Amino acid sequence: MGYLTDSLLTAIELIIGFDVEVRMTAWTSLYTSSCAIVLASLLGVPIGLWLGISLFRGRRLLITLLNTLMALPTVVVGLLLFGLFSRQGPLGSFGLLFTPMAMIAGQMVLATPIVANYVLAAVAGADDRIINTALTLGATRLQAALQLLREIRFGVMAAVIAGFGRVIAEVGVAMMLGGNIRGTTRTMTTAIALETSKGEFAFGLALGLVLLGVALLVNLGLNQVQQR
Repeated sequence: MGYLTDSLLTAIELIIGFDVEVRMTAWTSLYTSSCAIVLASLLGVPIGLWLGISLFRGRRLLITLLNTLMALPTVVVGLLLFGLFSRQGPLGSFGLLFTPMAMIAGQMVLATPIVANYVLAAVAGADDRIINTALTLGATRLQAALQLLREIRFGVMAAVIAGFGRVIAEVGVAMMLGGNIRGTTRTMTTAIALETSKGEFAFGLALGLVLLGVALLVNLGLNQVQQR
């Protein structure tokens, strides 16, 4: 019990003292996850909106595929992108492997189905008359879709927050594509795994508390949005 107490106190001291290593690792996590969720939103929101308002053959199949991708294991995403970014891969000449860009790409792949599914659910729960009313008043199809998007803006916000919560806490993609390089690609999750294996439990606990705080803020934000 004394070991846990001492480690917790040391972890709190590291956080309060703005330890350089803790701050650098936390920044890397926040930076890569924020970039990934922005890109995922640019892809996922239009996909979810399109699937929600369109009727075409194969739509149900695409929705099923989207639901399946939500449960895509992070190590599978990491493996596939590792093959693309490695020197022998088709994108190897760009030197993306073991860089923040590779991590952002992997996290984007993870977050996009989540964002799209949340937006799709928001469209399904919206009033069916929004699109028809806008079209009747002379709006184009695009203008009607944008009007619907404004009506479900809280659902879209929930989609973005949920996607961010997914990528900030993942470890597989960050480890495989980032390489856990200190000061460059070491995130909170990969650092926790590394430092704990080295016996630096207090440092890992400090990062765990920071990550827990971020997760708490994300979930509080999601609950606030959902209540609206």
